[in-house]
Order: sequence, then structure tokens, then C-alpha cells
Amino acid sequence: MSQWLTLVARNVLRHRLRTSLTLVGLVVAILAFGVLQTVVKTWYAGVDSAVPSRLLTRNAISFALPLPQSYQKRIGAIEGVRRVTHMNWFGGIYKDSKNFFPQFAIDAASYLDMYPEILVPDEVRRAFLRERRGAIVGRKLAKRYGFKPGDVIQLRGTIFPGNWEFLICGVFDGRDPKTDTSQLFFRWDYLNETLRVRSKAQADQVGLFAVDVVGLDSVADVSQAIDEVFRNSLAETLTETERAFQIGFVKQTEAILISIRVVSFVVIFIILAVMANTMAMTARERLREYATLKAIGFSPGYVARLILGESILIALIGGAIGIGLTPPIAARLAELSATLFPTLIVSVNTVMLQALAALVVGILAAILPMRRAARVRIVDGLRALG
Repeated sequence: MSQWLTLVARNVLRHRLRTSLTLVGLVVAILAFGVLQTVVKTWYAGVDSAVPSRLLTRNAISFALPLPQSYQKRIGAIEGVRRVTHMNWFGGIYKDSKNFFPQFAIDAASYLDMYPEILVPDEVRRAFLRERRGAIVGRKLAKRYGFKPGDVIQLRGTIFPGNWEFLICGVFDGRDPKTDTSQLFFRWDYLNETLRVRSKAQADQVGLFAVDVVGLDSVADVSQAIDEVFRNSLAETLTETERAFQIGFVKQTEAILISIRVVSFVVIFIILAVMANTMAMTARERLREYATLKAIGFSPGYVARLILGESILIALIGGAIGIGLTPPIAARLAELSATLFPTLIVSVNTVMLQALAALVVGILAAILPMRRAARVRIVDGLRALG
């Protein structure tokens, strides 16, 4: 066994330039495969982290249309509802249109109670509830723009006209790394009071109601009951689980996600072709050596295992480097993409897929060269030109 390993290692180093170029290709392919798979998983992060007992109620016609804020009391009175809160997508611009990040007007106390994954220090929470123009920002957003408590920032309204000033009361963190901390939350009552002066038609309206249900068994009944209450009203509702709501958004970009998945596997197929070509060249150059090994008593299987070992070793080295580079590259991509991919966390499953892809490439690339070397006749092999 030690003799076989020694021969495999020496064979890998015999053509260092060719091996190096093959390794570079493998590293790039495994790295690209891992990053692309991570992007797809991140796109589904909202679906995976959805709370089963949380419902979202929106306008039945379109998410873009609002609902009367007065619906909140009627929803709260339905049997099985533990609590209810509301939010508005704001869509303001910070200095320049390229500086996009999510902004929500929320019912501060009830929203933070319903979303425990948003970790707000007690002193920040008190300041937020006390300050009418108060806002809290996620850790990642604060780092990106240098926001700190006491800063006054201005957003230019797109959905809601005018310039809006907010006082940063503090920074919030996420309960786990998947929690989006690239968002800004401010008080809905500040938005509403200002709209009553600037744009009365937009006042007293909300974009979404979030409903916390007493138990999982009640989710379907409560969902139906909410929509039944507002049936035939001027603004009918559509209530669905948080997971279903997130899936609805994901499905809008499903074609893109499928394309990304396909590209990730195409990358592996391409490097498989490159690797197979490398091993074919290697086997062709060494036919005389393989024939000599057979002539002195080594079996065809031993010769085949030499090629297989060399191919797998190259693939695993390239795969290991690619896997090692994936987390820092993903983290850097998350920083650059900011709000598009708030978190890009390389999962254990992705690492296992990368390792499996490298191993499969190593095995498949060696099959044809192994077969040829094992079947070559000693006389023909000794006549071959290296």
C-alpha cells in the first residue's frame, strides 16, 4: 500500500505545470459550484426560517395595495389569534438610488414582540419607543453606512412623497446568522401622522398584518376566519402562512434559481471534461511504463489503480482548496451584494456536495484511461512512444 501511495504521489508531481493548471481549474470549479449553491440556499432562507404559527394578511388583489389599519382590531378579536401587528414597506432612497436597503414602518412594541429573532437591547428598545422619529438599524446595515446611535439620516420617499428624517436609536442583531440585519425599522405612527398632513389618501393604511396564532392546529382555521371577516369588503384579504408568503416571492424568481442550479452543475461538467483530458494525456504518455510494470509481474488492476489514485488525489486537493476558499469568498460576496444577499452562509450540505463533486470528477475522469492502461498488451505498450 505504501509503495502504491508513493508512486501515486510521484506521478502527480511529474508534470507540475499540467497538474498545477488542472488544480487551478478544479479549485475555480468547486469554488463556483459552492458559491452558486449557497446563493440558491440563501434565496430560500426566508422560507426555511419562517415560523409555522405566524400568518401574514395582505390585500387579496395585490401585495402592492394597502389595507385599512382599522382591520387590526377585528383580526385581533378572532378566536385563536394571540396577537397581531402591522408593517408598511417604505422604499425610500438614502442619498443615491443605488443605496438600496429594506425599510419598514412598524408598530414598534407589538412588532418587536412578535419577531423575537430581532434582538434589540433594552435601552435601544426604550429609546425607540420614546422617540417619535426613532429608527433602529441592523448590524450589517450600520456597518455598511457607518450608522450609529444619535445620527440623523434622511430618506427620500418614493411610495410616500417628501423627505423623511429619522433619528438612529440603536443597532439590532439577529438571533442567528440567517437573520437579515441589513434592514431599517421606524415607527408607523410617525409615518401616519406625517401622511395625514402631506397625503391624506395614504394615511391610516398598512401593507401587511402579521398574526401570531395560539397553536399550529388553529393556523388553517384562523387563516380562513380572517379572510371570511373581510369577504365582500372594499379591501378583501388574503391570509397565508409566513412560509407560503415567502415561497410566493421565491417563485417569482424561480426561473433564475433554476438557471443558477444548472450553471453550477455545468461548471462541474466542464471541469470533468478538462480533468478527463488531463488523465487521458497522462495515461497515453505512460503506456510504456504500464507495459513494463505488467512485464515484471504487476497486475492490470494495480496499473489501473495507479491512474485512479492519481486522478482522485488531484481532484481531492483541488476540491479541498476550493472548499476552503468558499466561506471567505461567500462572505465577501455578501458584503458586496449587501441587501441582495444579506447573509451567505455556506452550509454543511453544500460542503458535502462540493466534496462529492470533487470525488466524482476524480473517479469519472480516470475511467477511460484506466480501462486503456489495464487492457494494453505488453508488446503494444513497449512499442508505444512516451
